[in-house]
Amino acid sequence: MDPLSQGVVGAVFPQSFAKRSSILWASVLGFVAGLAPDLDIFIRSENDPLLFLEYHRQFTHSLIFIPIGGLLCASFFYFLLKRKIRLGFKEIWLYSTLGYGTHGLLDACTSYGTLLFWPFSDYRFAWNNISIIDPIFTLPILFLVVIAAIRKNNLYAKIALGWGLSYLILGIVLNTLVLNMGQELASTRGHIIQKISAKPSFGNLLLWKVIYESNGQFHTDGIRILPNKKIYEGAKIKKLNEDIYFSWLPKNSQQYKDIQRFKWFSNDHLAISPNNPNLIIDARYSMLPNEISGLWGIEVNRELATHEHIRFVTNRSLSKERLNKLWSLIFSE
Repeated sequence: MDPLSQGVVGAVFPQSFAKRSSILWASVLGFVAGLAPDLDIFIRSENDPLLFLEYHRQFTHSLIFIPIGGLLCASFFYFLLKRKIRLGFKEIWLYSTLGYGTHGLLDACTSYGTLLFWPFSDYRFAWNNISIIDPIFTLPILFLVVIAAIRKNNLYAKIALGWGLSYLILGIVLNTLVLNMGQELASTRGHIIQKISAKPSFGNLLLWKVIYESNGQFHTDGIRILPNKKIYEGAKIKKLNEDIYFSWLPKNSQQYKDIQRFKWFSNDHLAISPNNPNLIIDARYSMLPNEISGLWGIEVNRELATHEHIRFVTNRSLSKERLNKLWSLIFSE
C-alpha cells in the first residue's frame, strides 16, 4: 500500500500494547519500522529492468523475515536514539517488530502480490480486499494514531485497530459478492471460466474490477456493489501465447526468459497491447475498471541481441478526464 497507510498501520499496533509513558516513542518506532520493508525498492538494475519486480515484496515482506527485520530496525533505532529515549533495547525491538510485521500482511491485502512464504514458496499472495490507496481506510487511523500519541492513551489506538480490521473484513465480504456477480455475468454470456479475480478500483470499495479468462480471452467488467449494484460491461482481449505471437524469439534468449518472469509476476494475465504489437501488458490493471489498457508492460524488440533484457514500460497517468469518468462510474445513477 501507499507509505502513509503502511506507516500509520505500523504505528497503531505498538501503540495498542505500549505503556502510557512510551506511547509516543512506540508510535514513532512503529511508523518508521512499518515503512522499512519497502527499502527493497532500491534493489534494481540498469541492465535488468525486471529485477525490481522480482525483489519488491519478496524477502523483506516474508513472514519468516519479520523478527530479523524488527531486529535490524531496533538496532538502528537503538544506536541512533539511545541518548534521547529511556527505552530498553527489548522494548525498542518489540515496538519495531510489531510495526515491521504489519507491512507484508497489509500489502497482501492488495492485488499486487506479496511473497509471504518466501523462501519456501514463490506464490504471490493477493487477497484483493483493498485498493493500494484508500483514504477512507487510512485517514481515520491516522487521526486516531495522532490523538493516541498526543493524549498518551492507547484506547484511541485500539479503536483505530478495530476500524482497520473491520474495513479489511468488509473488503473480503465485498470481494466475495463481486466475484459471485462476475461469475453470474460470465454465465449469462455462456462463458466457462478458467480463472477469475476481483479487485477494488482506485481509492474505494464501492466500484470493483472483475477480470476472468475464458476460451483464450480475458474479459473485464466494472461492478459497483454499493450503494446500489450496477454492472459496467467492459472490454475483452486475447490472452498472450508467446510461442505463437513471438515464434521468432529463441527460447534461450534473455527476452523470452523475461517474458516468463513477467508472466509469473502477472499471474499469467498477459496480453498484447491493442496499440503496439510488440508491447506485452499486464491485463489486470487499468485506471478504469471496465477497460483493458495496461498500466505497465514489457516491449519485445527483434533488434536486441540474444543476451539483452527486454524493456519495461509504464503508463500510470491519471488525467482529469479519466478521474471524472471514474467518479461518474462510482456515483452515477
